[in-house]
Amino acid sequence: PNAMGGREVGAMANLLNGHRDPEDPRDRAEMAKLWGIPALPAAPGKTAVDMFEAVRAGSIKAIWIVCTNPAQSLPDQAKVREALSAAEFVVVQEAYADTETCAYADLLLPAASWGEKEGTVTNSERRISRVRAALAPPGEARADWAIARDFALQLGRQLDGPAGRDAPRLFDFASSEAVFREHVATTVGRDLDIGGLSYALLETAGPQQWPLPSGADSGKARLYTDHRYATADGRARFVPISLTATAEATDARHPLHLNTGRLRDQWHGMSRTGKLAQLMNHAELPGVSMHPADIERRNFKTGELVKLTSRRGTIVLPLVADATLKPGHLFVAMHWGSRRLSHAGVNELIAATIDPHSKQPELKHAAIAVNRAELPWRGMLLRQANAGAANEQALHWDAALAPYLAHFDYASLTLAGRDTPLLTLRLAAATAPPPQLLDTIVSAAGLDSATLEYNDARRDIHKRALIEDGRLAVASSAIATISTLHRSPPPSPPAPIAWSGFRPD
Repeated sequence: PNAMGGREVGAMANLLNGHRDPEDPRDRAEMAKLWGIPALPAAPGKTAVDMFEAVRAGSIKAIWIVCTNPAQSLPDQAKVREALSAAEFVVVQEAYADTETCAYADLLLPAASWGEKEGTVTNSERRISRVRAALAPPGEARADWAIARDFALQLGRQLDGPAGRDAPRLFDFASSEAVFREHVATTVGRDLDIGGLSYALLETAGPQQWPLPSGADSGKARLYTDHRYATADGRARFVPISLTATAEATDARHPLHLNTGRLRDQWHGMSRTGKLAQLMNHAELPGVSMHPADIERRNFKTGELVKLTSRRGTIVLPLVADATLKPGHLFVAMHWGSRRLSHAGVNELIAATIDPHSKQPELKHAAIAVNRAELPWRGMLLRQANAGAANEQALHWDAALAPYLAHFDYASLTLAGRDTPLLTLRLAAATAPPPQLLDTIVSAAGLDSATLEYNDARRDIHKRALIEDGRLAVASSAIATISTLHRSPPPSPPAPIAWSGFRPD
């Protein structure tokens, strides 16, 4: 999705093409005439949060999800996953088959990614650029417009009446340029009129700003210099709003403010950026940041696992001290989901309250409580890739281990390192997991043979290490170690595994 371009083409349930309003009968009539159809629906569709509530309730039976990951990104994750499980048919159109939403797909369609397709994109200064493919899509992956066109044509063959007969005319697109020409036609006479724009002009003259109507030599750098707006009388329209600090207030049971946001080196749900170990060096481990004074006041310790509880659920994360936060406020990054954690991430805690005008959910805040997580059993697995096909090897183990995260009260699966990726699996539970589960995890990480083992049955400590070329080298050779500890009752938290006895050489 591209925010500016999405508004231009009406790619939301409460928008129509060319900055038109689906609740305006004149705007609907314009689009119906342009497309050559009797009419458009009088009621707008449902935006994202309401759509998933309708799926959960059963009033929407099937859902087609394109280029987004709602099983990680939407608030109140328990209800989102419940909706996806309840849907009779789920189609997911994705460039990456391992996103959280893909697990719910009845039909998974491989889509081309941004570097594999062509078209146009509009930036925040209204400048339209031509985009060209850098390489061919892999396998059966295709551009989104081509997938949608072919489905529409197939569906038209199954329908009786005008809808079936009109499908070849309505979806007569042989290329992305044909799609662009229809988009241009929908803008003529509107505030974003690009009737004079074409692929040929973009090729010869470069990126152009809208509006660029037919006959114009170039686009307009500044809007509203004539003091007229895109309204019937030319005057601006202001929307009066009543401001509240947050939709959800703290109380005695949920006394702390949880804020969410982004990390410098990650993007959205990490479907791409999460595959590069170098991008995790900035923030290798998902955690919850808290002001040092709040940590001391609650007798917590940095690094220990804590439970964050809102009115919707509970998640477990390690504690991070951050003096830049305001006391009483905590921070959790929005990127981590069930692909990297034993839970769906911070959006399990966030309410699905939406702004009445923009329909945007309040993803940035929740009222929560924080308590120590009593999880005495701990495990850790480290797996370093070989120098040759390092990233591919690390991603293979990463994908093999991800399905087991949900079996633990806390689990995180991350990458680290620069030249040679290091896979790190951290585990914690209230009781020791079944030995068969640990054996399966060890096997998935390639530790099922040729290993050095240490077992202390009395203390229930078990360690394994992979020896290659006669040496144990964490930093440079392939190595994997799993350490588990179960204590009852625990005299003190277990010390982290130390590697000081081993040298890269």
